[in-house]
Amino acid sequence: MKKSFGVMPNGEPAYLYRITNGTLTAEVTDCGAALVRLFVPDRDGGLADVVLGYDNAGQYVAADTYFGATVGRNANRIGGAAFPLNGKAYPLDPNDNERNNLHSGFFPYKNRLWQVVWHEEDSICLRLDSPDGDQGFPGNAQIRVTYTLDSTNALCIAYDAVCDKDTIFNMTNHSYFNLAGHHRPEEAMKQVLTAPARFFVVTDPEAIPTGELREVAGTPMDFRLPKALDQDINEDYKALRILGGYDHCYEVFTAPCAILSHPESGRTMAVYTDCRGFQLYCGNFLENEPGKDGMVYPHRSGVCLETEFYPDSVHHPDWPQPVTKAGIPYHSETRYQFH
Repeated sequence: MKKSFGVMPNGEPAYLYRITNGTLTAEVTDCGAALVRLFVPDRDGGLADVVLGYDNAGQYVAADTYFGATVGRNANRIGGAAFPLNGKAYPLDPNDNERNNLHSGFFPYKNRLWQVVWHEEDSICLRLDSPDGDQGFPGNAQIRVTYTLDSTNALCIAYDAVCDKDTIFNMTNHSYFNLAGHHRPEEAMKQVLTAPARFFVVTDPEAIPTGELREVAGTPMDFRLPKALDQDINEDYKALRILGGYDHCYEVFTAPCAILSHPESGRTMAVYTDCRGFQLYCGNFLENEPGKDGMVYPHRSGVCLETEFYPDSVHHPDWPQPVTKAGIPYHSETRYQFH
């Protein structure tokens, strides 16, 4: 299925595409290659759309929430809005606190019209060409993202790219999940998270890493045993206090790296990835955001599990680096498997 999804700022039409494996159904738009809807059955077979979103392309472009967006070339933050590569400094847009870079800059991929490469019953592939110097990043890049609903009831997101210069690729998806259904925001923080990560990335008040990787043991950041998101989110712990709740990157230690569940509905989502980290974000900056289907999303009405390199890795050479060499294919996959 393909249907109209409004227009881009330049007047070009945007479209919404449906894919299904018979159990799960997803809707993806070429505006930002964003995941707009994801229908998942509960323990009794009842379907609910479990991601936050908007009704049309114009809303996706206008908002700064990044609902469902494909983020690149670099997800998360780069301190000082610049990075070194091969002995050269590359300035970026200071679009976060007027001095840092967030999700790559002022003209993010979410605000661009992607080209559909193919659309089949259970998958869709979209392409974006990013020219040399785009947002400050070096090289002409060809980028693809593929959404697939597979036979294991997983939503698989694959990122592929190649560039003619050494560059940064650190792609992610920015969906906000509420396994109770996006129409039940009061249940979002009642979701239970299990994450075997041993440590998290400590940041300053602007969410820029300090370089410390702190053990979760003995802190409210510990999800090694199942815990409702709202159990400790308001604890008087500096890492939580300075960012208004969970907005932290965790190590990927084992597979799955995270399991999110909603006890009442029985929906469970396990996250598998080849990335080295994932950002746990609980919608701390949402404040009565008008969304799809007449919904208004209040504070903390969804949770993001963004698989990625650690934020600001480019300034911490002892961490895994997001640099991809010229002509070498970049590939990354994340699977959100539902039970």
